[in-house]
Amino acid sequence: MAIVKPFKCVRPNASVVDQVAALPYDVYNRKEAKAETLRCPLSFLKIDRAESQFSDDVDTYDPRVYAKAKEMFEDEVKKGIYEEINEAYYYIYELIMDGRHQTGIVATASIDDYLNNVIKKHENTRADKELDRINHVDVMSAQTGPIFLAYRENKTISDIVNKTKKNSPLYAFTSNDGITHNVWVISNIEDINSIKDAFSKINELYIADGHHRCASAVKVGLKRREVHKDYTGEEEFNYFLSVLFPDNELMIMDYNRVVKDLNGLTSKEFLDRLSNLFEIEERSSTYKPEAKGTFGLYLDNKWYKLTAKKSILSNDPVDGLDVAILQNNVLDPILGIKDPKTDKRIDFVGGIRGLKELERRCATDMKLAFSMYPTSIQELFNVADAKLLMPPKSTWFEPKLRSGLFIHRIEK
Repeated sequence: MAIVKPFKCVRPNASVVDQVAALPYDVYNRKEAKAETLRCPLSFLKIDRAESQFSDDVDTYDPRVYAKAKEMFEDEVKKGIYEEINEAYYYIYELIMDGRHQTGIVATASIDDYLNNVIKKHENTRADKELDRINHVDVMSAQTGPIFLAYRENKTISDIVNKTKKNSPLYAFTSNDGITHNVWVISNIEDINSIKDAFSKINELYIADGHHRCASAVKVGLKRREVHKDYTGEEEFNYFLSVLFPDNELMIMDYNRVVKDLNGLTSKEFLDRLSNLFEIEERSSTYKPEAKGTFGLYLDNKWYKLTAKKSILSNDPVDGLDVAILQNNVLDPILGIKDPKTDKRIDFVGGIRGLKELERRCATDMKLAFSMYPTSIQELFNVADAKLLMPPKSTWFEPKLRSGLFIHRIEK
C-alpha cells in the first residue's frame, strides 16, 4: 500500500519559472555547469551545483559548496524568486516532447515504502555518488530534484488529472531544448483525498530514474530519525519529493554501446564469431532495431542487422533483456568487456543523440557500435518485481524532469 502525500511546496514565481527550471544536476560536468549558470543566472543549477559559484581550486564536495547552496536558495526565497506555499497540494507536471505527452503527479513518497520494497528498485547505488546528494539535502534541509517514479495506470488518478488539465495551468513554458512544461495545482480537497486513497490501494511503485537521489533522501530521513527519537512518522523528513507517472505514458529510449577495439580480432574474425550467435544482414544505411532480439552493428563504415538466434535467448527477467544478451554473448566472451561499469574500452550513448552519433564516435575514438532496441517499462517492472538488478545503462528516459520547479522542505 503506497503512501503518497500532498506537500507544502516552495515553487518559483511564474514570471521567472522558465529561467529557474534546470536539467538534473548530473547532466552536467563542472565546466558545463559553470557555463550554464553564467548563461542563465536564475537557473536552479547554481543551487544544485553550487561549486559553479567557486573557483576551480575549491573541491566540488567542500562543505562551503553546500552552505553556499542553502544561502543562495534562502536569499532567492526572500527576493520572491521562490514562494512558500502554506497549503499541502498535489501538482500535475506534464512534459511534451515531439508531440508525446507524459503527465505525472508531483507529491511526496514514504521512505518506509522504500525500505520495505513497496517502492521497488532495479539498480544498485554507489556510496560516493550518494554522499554528495546526502550533503546537499541535509544542509539545504530541502529536496530539490524529484525522483522519477512509475506506477501501473489507475483510472481514478487519470480521471482527476484529465479533469484538472482543463483548467488554466500554473506554469506553461517551453525550455530551450524544445520540451514543453505545463504544471497545474490540485487544490480541491475531494480530489486530494481521492488521489491519496487511490495510491493507498496500489501495491507497487517503481523507481524509473533517480536511484541515487532516492537513496540519499532516504538516508537523510533516517539520519534525522536518529536525531529526533520522538519522531511520529508524519515529519517531512519521512517523505521524499517525487513525480509519479502511469506506465502507459512512459517511453524508454535506446541506450547504445560504442567499443574501442575488437579485442585483437580482425573484422572478419569478429563477424565470423557473431555468425554463430546471430543472423547477420548487411544494410545500406543506419539500422535502428525494430523488435526485441534485434541489434544494429556499425563496423568499418557499414551497418549490419543482427537477429539473435534462439540459442542465446532467455525468459529470465534479466538475462532475457537485450542489453544482457549483448553483454553475455558478445561484449564479455568475444570483446573481453567483463564489467561495463568500469571498463574504459566501452562507452554508452543515449538514444536522444541518434544513430549518427554512433557513426561519429566510430570515426573519432571508437571502432564499432551497437544500436539497441529499447528496454520496455514492463521489462523494468519484471526485473524489479523479481528483486533483481538490471545491467548497467539499460534504460534512458526522456524527457528529463526539471529541477527547481518543486522544492520540498524537510525541517522537523
